[in-house]
Amino acid sequence: MAVNSKKIAVYVLVVFVLYVIITDPQKAAEYVEMAFEGVSNAASAIGDFMTWIADGAK
Repeated sequence: MAVNSKKIAVYVLVVFVLYVIITDPQKAAEYVEMAFEGVSNAASAIGDFMTWIADGAK
């Protein structure tokens, strides 16, 4: 029976996240803050691009 590599990757990722949260909650909070900042910046950039397109790409 072959093991699905995607399942292994998800399992490893979950174990790593739990390890970071348990061993260093402050650092885990910083990672979450960085992730939300990245998503927010990406959404802002997409909004700026769509506004530029809507304005006739001037």
